[in-house]
Amino acid sequence: MTEFTASDRAHMARALALAERGLYTTTPNPRVGAVIVKDGVVIGEGWHERAGDAHAEVNAIADARARGSEPRGATMYVTLEPCNHAGRTPACTDAVQAAGIARVVAAMRDPNPSAAHGSERLAAAGIAVDVGLCEAEARELNPGFVSVQTRGRPWVRLKVAASLDGRTALSDGQSRWITGEAARADGHRFRARACAVMTGIGTVLTDDPELTVRAVETPRQPRRIIVDRKAETPATAKVLRGEGALMITAGARNAGWPPSIESLALPDAQGRVDLAAMLRELARRDVNELHVEAGAGLNGALFAAGLVDELLLYVAPDVIGDPARGIADFPGGLRTLGDRVAFALADVTRIGEDLRIIARMAKGNP
Repeated sequence: MTEFTASDRAHMARALALAERGLYTTTPNPRVGAVIVKDGVVIGEGWHERAGDAHAEVNAIADARARGSEPRGATMYVTLEPCNHAGRTPACTDAVQAAGIARVVAAMRDPNPSAAHGSERLAAAGIAVDVGLCEAEARELNPGFVSVQTRGRPWVRLKVAASLDGRTALSDGQSRWITGEAARADGHRFRARACAVMTGIGTVLTDDPELTVRAVETPRQPRRIIVDRKAETPATAKVLRGEGALMITAGARNAGWPPSIESLALPDAQGRVDLAAMLRELARRDVNELHVEAGAGLNGALFAAGLVDELLLYVAPDVIGDPARGIADFPGGLRTLGDRVAFALADVTRIGEDLRIIARMAKGNP
């Protein structure tokens, strides 16, 4: 096993910071950063900015030459193994070899089968390759890309704003605003990084949301997805404005929807929307990270099906009491506490006056 030095770790940390610059722009491609070091000095940096543009390795090589340095004999630190196939851009393994890079340090292997094994190809060409430095951090940047490549479905992040006693709205649906402005802006940052934002028909009818990113600057808007089993969304709903809305139904589309609105019927055996099939279909449509902001019904169905990977929970320091709406309604309810859905805390941070809790689905859930 390679013993990485403090210098290796520092340069990879810089590559990770560069990769994060593409957080809102690279979809459906992964966020990748690269740093080239020669004789202990950084001579080039780059990151992947958007799909179809040059990859991080190519940008770093170009940056080195623009600075007047030749990368031959240098070390490249990159957050993802250089790709080994030509798609919309040439293979990065070719660019690395042509530049004369002597050593490549990659944070993680490429989970995409069609682009993988770049390390082996580089090693066969006589380039020293080390993989695994800051792998966990690199995966954190690309949970959706990894999920689609390894599981065939997006990474599902479910966002909830609730009171201390777990209430998300009054009994009549009134919920604006439980959490403060800082928490709402932070939630929009997670919207901005997602490929798509999804809600259910209940939220559409109660809140008439736009599902757009507004509180932070972003060069792109995520796609809007509405789970609407009976196709009840009014044609005047804000979520249908403009392009990008996708309606998921269990039957025929609403005849009143504009022709530009795409709909997809995915019924299960009970006549509901087949959520697992929906996720597989979204993966085929280049949705890596799916951000869910829905009501208790859709939340509960996703929880019960084991389809929530991450819970993004904003908790306000208030108590609402009953009658009020909760986070999730499980179909049929739970028979025992052993049936509950378990999560593991990943992060707890204060955002303004509220708490942000990030929890990941725990292993061993029923």
